[in-house]
Amino acid sequence: MSGQASILDNAAWARAKPALSVLTPFLRDDPGALLSLLEAEAPSVGDAVEIVLLDDGTGDASLTERLGAQVEAMALPVRLITLSINEGRSIGRNRLASAARGGSLLFLDSDMRPDHPHFLRDWAELVARDNPAVAFGGFSLLQAPTDARFAVHRAMAARSECVDWTERARQPEKYVYTSNLLVRRDVFEAEAFDPGFTGWGWEDVEWAMRVSRRFPVLHLDNAATHMGLDTVAALAGKYEQSAPNFARMAQRHPEIVAAYPSYRAARMLKRLPGLKFLRQRMRGAAEAAWLPVPARAFSLRLYRAALYAEAV
Repeated sequence: MSGQASILDNAAWARAKPALSVLTPFLRDDPGALLSLLEAEAPSVGDAVEIVLLDDGTGDASLTERLGAQVEAMALPVRLITLSINEGRSIGRNRLASAARGGSLLFLDSDMRPDHPHFLRDWAELVARDNPAVAFGGFSLLQAPTDARFAVHRAMAARSECVDWTERARQPEKYVYTSNLLVRRDVFEAEAFDPGFTGWGWEDVEWAMRVSRRFPVLHLDNAATHMGLDTVAALAGKYEQSAPNFARMAQRHPEIVAAYPSYRAARMLKRLPGLKFLRQRMRGAAEAAWLPVPARAFSLRLYRAALYAEAV
C-alpha cells in the first residue's frame, strides 16, 4: 500500500545541478543534527551536492514543522518528502533515488555523523575524479555514546562492522551497508533494492551481492559514526525481524551465505533438541548486566543464530 507524500523544496533546490545526491531516510528519528553538520560544508561543495530526506511515515507534525524550517534556511539544496504511512526500508530507498537528480547517490542514514569536516567534499571530489560504480566509506564508533546500556552493541559493532578499509576490500560485497554508501545512478537503475525484504536487516548486503557480480565495489576511508546504538532488548527485537530476510538472502545467494559464520552457526544449532528453550536462555544471558560484555555479546550472537536456524 502506498500513502500520500508531501514535498518541500528549499530555495536552493530549483537552481541546483547536483552531481551528488545525499539520500537520508528516517522513521521517528530527527535528522536535524546530521543536516547541521552537512550544511557546514555548503561553502566547499556549492550546488554540486543536494540532500533528499524521506520521512517514512513518522506521523509527527511537530518534527515535520521543525525540519521544514531548518530545510528552508539551508544553503544546500534540500528536498523533504513526508509520507503518511510507512513504506519500508527498500521501497523508501528506491523512492529516494527516484527523487534525486545527481548522477551519484550517497545513502547516508539519519543516525550517522561525519567523522571529519570535509566528509561531503571528499565524496564530491571522488565522484568528480573517478565516478566509481559503488563505494563504501565505512563507519566508526568515534562519536557514539558510551553508556553502559549500549556496551554490548558497541562491542559487536566494533568487531564486525567498524572494519578498516583495507580489510573490507578483501571481501568487498560483505562490508557494504547503506549507512554511508555511494552508488552511481546507472548502477542503481540496473540493481535496485529488493522490495521483497521487509522489516529490518540484510537488504543492503543482499543488494551488494548482486551488484558485486556486475560492478566493482570500492572501499575507502571516509567514515562516519553510527550514533544509533541499541540496548540488548532492542537489538534482539531487530534480529527477530531480520530472520525472514536472512532466509531470503540465503535462498538467493547460497554459495556466498554458506561461508557466513552466522549461517554455519544456524545450521549447527538447527540440530539441537529444545532449541526454543535454549534460545531464551541465550537472550537472558545477553541481557544479564552482571556478565562480562564479551560473554553477553557472544550470547546475543548465539541468539541471532538460533533465530536464523528456524528460518534456514
